[in-house]
Amino acid sequence: MTTTSITLFAPFPDQPADLAEYAAARSAEDAEAYGPPPWDIGALPEDLRASLLGWLDTVCRWLNQTYTWQPQHAIPPCWQEHEHLGYEIAALAFARADAYEDAGSAVVWHEQYTRFQARMSEALGKVGDECRVGRHEPRPARFQLDAWPPRLSADW
Repeated sequence: MTTTSITLFAPFPDQPADLAEYAAARSAEDAEAYGPPPWDIGALPEDLRASLLGWLDTVCRWLNQTYTWQPQHAIPPCWQEHEHLGYEIAALAFARADAYEDAGSAVVWHEQYTRFQARMSEALGKVGDECRVGRHEPRPARFQLDAWPPRLSADW
């Protein structure tokens, strides 16, 4: 009889050292003076953003390996090209890192993850099917965004 070795119950990916240090420093009393929250991708300095995106890619692979049983629940490999996913995945990843402090929080995180999967599937729609198999499609509503007139003032 042949058995296949499958890694079960792989640990959640550790944050890179620079990101963990930034998050820890920001958790201190003087957090607001330190900078934006580490899950706010667009507000982070470029070096931290690169570190965060690398970690989030590892987290996405872990989430897909650990939780995905249905195709529509898979985070597509082009998730970085879907900004809304990046922001949500960042928040989920940091929430997951904190959730396992107690069992009740872990249960709540799983409920949040289920809601994320539903929002992701709804937002990606049929385009998500192509993205999940490696054929990224640009935003289908792009034409609507391009139809907006230019801003009248830079003060907005």
